[in-house]
Amino acid sequence: MEIKELTEKDYTESMKLSMYAFQYKIPEESIASRIEMLKRQRVIGVWEDNNLAAKLHIIPFDIYMNDQKWKMGGVAGVATYPEFRRNGYVKKLIIEALERMYKEEQIVSLLHPFDIGFYRKFGWEVFTENKQLFIEKKELKFLEGHPGSIKRFQNESHHPDVETVYAQFSKNYMGMLVRDVTWWKNNIYDDGQIAVYYDKSGEAKGYILYEVKERKMDVQEFTALNKEARIGLWNFICQHDSMVDSVSILTSNHELLPFILQQPKVKTEVTPYFMARIVDAEQCLQKYQFNNGTEKVFIHLEDEYAPWNNGSYLIGNGEVKVFKEKQGSNCVQPPQRGVRMDVNSLTAILFGYKRPAELFELGYLKGPESEIAVLESLLPRYKPFFYDFF
Repeated sequence: MEIKELTEKDYTESMKLSMYAFQYKIPEESIASRIEMLKRQRVIGVWEDNNLAAKLHIIPFDIYMNDQKWKMGGVAGVATYPEFRRNGYVKKLIIEALERMYKEEQIVSLLHPFDIGFYRKFGWEVFTENKQLFIEKKELKFLEGHPGSIKRFQNESHHPDVETVYAQFSKNYMGMLVRDVTWWKNNIYDDGQIAVYYDKSGEAKGYILYEVKERKMDVQEFTALNKEARIGLWNFICQHDSMVDSVSILTSNHELLPFILQQPKVKTEVTPYFMARIVDAEQCLQKYQFNNGTEKVFIHLEDEYAPWNNGSYLIGNGEVKVFKEKQGSNCVQPPQRGVRMDVNSLTAILFGYKRPAELFELGYLKGPESEIAVLESLLPRYKPFFYDFF
């Protein structure tokens, strides 16, 4: 058994494994474009007697962390042939992937889990939830307060206004994908529709991506920069009342639309979605925008599968000091000061998915309550969200 990176001559084997494991078929006319996509990724595999047994893809992305852009390694395409399962191959690939992402200075990693519990063991944690609204035709009631206009486009080409709105919207959240033109064209735009809301000055302030078929309107993205755009987009949805019997809207769990409706009591499903993991804790904490304050707190971090993160980090007064564990050292007693946590908890906290006090109550954070309070005071109330899939 050996682990090595796939090259172009191995891409056919990679596609065969994907088709077998995920039970789909790549059309002949799509193979060339799939190979071009694989060239932009890093695919590592476990090989048995020169046969590909298991694989994992690392896709280089950037994400918005509030108003910053961070390098992110997207983990996808994790698959093993059944005859090679339960040999620990995926574990080996994950450890190898973490080391490679660390060397590539990818600060964090995101993935869509087939099993949340499985990836939690390796340090990934849920960081965002999707909210889906299910609205009946009788609930499509117009709201007042949108002096602007809507322009509708076929969802199949490059729309700079849509992309500008998305970028502005994303800077209010933790974890949203930085979409380049290629990603928009290959992964977002399809044969649906786009409706863009423009204010009186002609500036785009919101959009929806949607489809209407079989008397149902399916809104895949609802993105509004202010209340006016929110109302304008909602009223555009209401204009379809003669065409549809129901509407579904997929949006952030933080979206305020339901509150302003005439009938806020709509069926709502909130579902954990993507997972995140801190790959480089030192770089992450150095770049993170903490609240200003004179109080300081130690974070004592444990990370089984990325041992370079193990150590203590003193946060406060506008700086982060790092005290890494020394090789071979063995602390007899846990530190008396500070907050002890694993990388899962630190990820949930820094992405804004959970607060320190919540994780302390659950027993995931250890330390004096006074230190938990200091950590609470240093952490802004950021909101996480992620619309994409890979």
